[in-house]
Amino acid sequence: MRVKRAVVGILAHVDAGKTTLAEAMLYAAGAIRTRGRVDHGDAHLDTDAMERERGITIFSAQASLDFENLHLMLVDAPGHVDFSAEAERTLQALDYAILVVGANDGVQGHTETMWDLLTRYRVPTFLFVNKMDLGTADRDALMAQIRHRLSTSCLDAEALLAGDEAALEDAAATEEAALEEFLDAGTLAPATLQRLVAQRAIFPIFFGSALRGDGVEGLLRGMDALMVEKTWPQAFAARVYKVSRSARGERLAWLKVTGGTLRAKMFVQGTDRGEAWEEKIDQVRIYQADSFQTVAEVPAGGICAVTGLSHVLPGSALGEEPAGVPPVLAPVLSYQVLVGDNDVHTVVRALRELADEDPLISVSWQEHLQEVHVQLMGAVQREVIQQMLAERYGLNVDFGPGGILYKETLTVPVEGIGHFEPLRHYAEAHLLIEPLPRGTGIEVGTRASEDDLDRNWQRLILTHVLEREHLGVLKGSPLTDVRITLLGGRAHAKHTEGGDFRQATYRAIRQALMMAREQQGCLLLEPWYRFRLVVPADKIGRALADVQRMGADFDAPEVDGEMATLVGFAPASEMREYALDVSGYSGGLGRLALEYAGYRACHDADAVVERAAYDPEADLPNTPDSVFCSHGAGYTVKWHEVPERAHVTIDPDRLRPWRPADASFFSSGA
Repeated sequence: MRVKRAVVGILAHVDAGKTTLAEAMLYAAGAIRTRGRVDHGDAHLDTDAMERERGITIFSAQASLDFENLHLMLVDAPGHVDFSAEAERTLQALDYAILVVGANDGVQGHTETMWDLLTRYRVPTFLFVNKMDLGTADRDALMAQIRHRLSTSCLDAEALLAGDEAALEDAAATEEAALEEFLDAGTLAPATLQRLVAQRAIFPIFFGSALRGDGVEGLLRGMDALMVEKTWPQAFAARVYKVSRSARGERLAWLKVTGGTLRAKMFVQGTDRGEAWEEKIDQVRIYQADSFQTVAEVPAGGICAVTGLSHVLPGSALGEEPAGVPPVLAPVLSYQVLVGDNDVHTVVRALRELADEDPLISVSWQEHLQEVHVQLMGAVQREVIQQMLAERYGLNVDFGPGGILYKETLTVPVEGIGHFEPLRHYAEAHLLIEPLPRGTGIEVGTRASEDDLDRNWQRLILTHVLEREHLGVLKGSPLTDVRITLLGGRAHAKHTEGGDFRQATYRAIRQALMMAREQQGCLLLEPWYRFRLVVPADKIGRALADVQRMGADFDAPEVDGEMATLVGFAPASEMREYALDVSGYSGGLGRLALEYAGYRACHDADAVVERAAYDPEADLPNTPDSVFCSHGAGYTVKWHEVPERAHVTIDPDRLRPWRPADASFFSSGA
């Protein structure tokens, strides 16, 4: 019989028993001789010292197992909310997922976040309800909660596999063809159940106790019965889902091969910010926790780590792999890095090397403040970064208090012009900046004619648009959710150099933003949380008053016995310290769960802008002004006068709203 092969990720909220389940599965399959425990610091897949010390998974780890007709490559993804971005990247490598729910906690806010991400990336999912050995575990209540909070297509796996008529009818009701089969035959064929799972029409639920090993073999046998192996294309393709450093300092790119065969010493192609590159893979490694085996090749469907690739980042597509979607999760806090006696350039270089492994760790040097800032998901990630700087680079740094990471966007389309013409230099760029839906990030494209501006200059301008973070003009926060279209420009056959268009591009973007501010078309954004607040029923009035004061959007509270639940969305700035208030006024009985829910309009934008007191014209590294030349010398022209002095006239037709046929666009991410 053909062995089924699949990459399976294990995800959960923290303390649900995710790593313990991975240990139990490896032990049941004979892949390890003894089961480690997270609380004992000897879990097989928590290989990093920080993971063992903290008792949480920080970095995704992998190990393979063979059980009867299955060959699974398990990927243990982080469960703590501060490292959910690492978990999200891991989803791109999965064929199937196991979502673990703790019987003691039930479905948590982070469980719902992982569920939403699995839906976004279309990953077929099994559920495992862990800790059923606890005396308080109620199987029926947990099943009802999962079906209510996640999906009514979550079905009891034991009943499905046993041929229970009611369970099969529920499964058949999810698809017309399956329903016809059930009505004709009174049952569903194994192949039909496999197809329904693979198509995410149903989500089988298993129950057990990973610590005691209960239900683990049933999970493995059930997965064997309900999984189908994917077929892959012949042309080589792969996606990078993780970048890390080995103990010897080697840069490792972790790949899921999605087509053809990956071989050592082969050349692979990719694209970085619109620029194509080619590099040779050196070693190909198959990891089992912290040990590895060097292999000659990995066929499609497998995952591996390779050395030799310096360009790739998590999410990079290789070969015929299509570009992926931007990540959903993003940092909401910005910390000042207190470098102490360390050289600031050394600290920035080390932080950017860490950001190379996690692109969401955005590092910036704020010239007007003379400060280093880093964007992180939360306090635990900050502590981990601080420890990594000390252990890997010998840098002892501190962090200032975390502040909300605001962003800026536009509500109106606006044209920007940048001109850079000091003596013996020349470049002019005209850009159209238009607002996009929330979470889109930055998109770029061109409508410029190659008769007016050569293709190489156009590509260079688009590269300059994406090569750095551009600041808004309300409080100097990063610009996002806009499409930047090149309308036209001009180069000089003798005097134009590449750096000239960098200056013209930066100035055009800032000039456009200043024009938008004049039209009151700039919008300050802030991160919002999805919250789930559970308090004693007699305290729900206090809770409602609090969330209304915060400017939250919320549903009517649900009262269940002595407890009431309030669910909604609220600004992160208002919710950061609220958990302490909840504990206080509820006598320790209340619980607040928070999950990142993207950016929305800032609820107190005027106050935030006033406190920032940001002067965009005084921010000289991000000036909106242009430089023109007269009588052999360059001189500065204020931003509002630039349109009158511009050398290029843009056809008004190019200023109309963008249409799909206009240009080829690519996104820099949210």
